[in-house]
Amino acid sequence: MEQVFAPWRIDWIKRDDKNSDIDDCVFCELPDQGPDRENLLLARSEHAFVMLNNYPYNPGHAMVIPRAHTGDYRALADEQLLDHARLKQRAFDALEAALEPDGFNAGLNLGDGAGGSIDDHLHTHVVPRWEGDTNFMPVLSDTSVIVEALEETYDHVREAFAEQDGAVVPDDDGAIAFE
Repeated sequence: MEQVFAPWRIDWIKRDDKNSDIDDCVFCELPDQGPDRENLLLARSEHAFVMLNNYPYNPGHAMVIPRAHTGDYRALADEQLLDHARLKQRAFDALEAALEPDGFNAGLNLGDGAGGSIDDHLHTHVVPRWEGDTNFMPVLSDTSVIVEALEETYDHVREAFAEQDGAVVPDDDGAIAFE
């Protein structure tokens, strides 16, 4: 098996200014802080929300985040689990409609040793993937190539969420709501 090392990611993980404008938990505070568009919040449901990752591995790299502040997946109540799972399905649908990927990587980083930079608030990464979307740039040039600006991706994916059954579309800067 070949291995690709990405040592430049450690700079982001160990950065000093991690969410310096957030007092407590970034995932607890962002849904109530400023316009959703500025915070890249795409969709909301009763117990979860979806936002684009500020440091994506690929265009459309989103996170589905339960509102409950816990790092233990087993601590989520049944209604929270179901709502999180349903919003994750909607995220797959919206990303597929907006970006037409060939597949997805999806998963949780649970615990200190799992490699995530935020381990005290669950979040499921949903990363769109395309055949051949990796290349030599990260390995040889210490450079990650993201082919679309976050704002453009936000607009495409938000529009795809808005077209789903049951979507409640607020103003231009608000996340799409689902009940």
